[in-house]
Amino acid sequence: QVQLVESGGGSVQAGGSLRLSCATSGGTFSRDAMCWFRQAPGKEREFVATVSGGGTVTYYANSVKGRFTISRDNGKKMVYLQMNSLKPEDTAVYYCAAGSTIAIVRSTPRDWGQGTQVTVSS
Repeated sequence: QVQLVESGGGSVQAGGSLRLSCATSGGTFSRDAMCWFRQAPGKEREFVATVSGGGTVTYYANSVKGRFTISRDNGKKMVYLQMNSLKPEDTAVYYCAAGSTIAIVRSTPRDWGQGTQVTVSS
């Protein structure tokens, strides 16, 4: 089992940027696909972005494509989400998740972090 701890959330004005980090421990990090999800108040949790174990394959939700970038540092066991051109509709709790493959982590992640709040004001 992998332990995940997110950080980097906060409050920002529309058009601003934030960088989320996810620190991991346990397991074999480089073998896991990693994913970011988010959940806005009153809405279901939704997929944001995912990256393969080697970091070479990434997928994004249409709503964030071109604005967000997911990356990972296997040496540091870290995953990042660079968020640019933030919009009020990006306001949500952002969660880091791990799974054995990109397909699996997007549908049924094995491990979850506790989440970090991102608030974007207009």
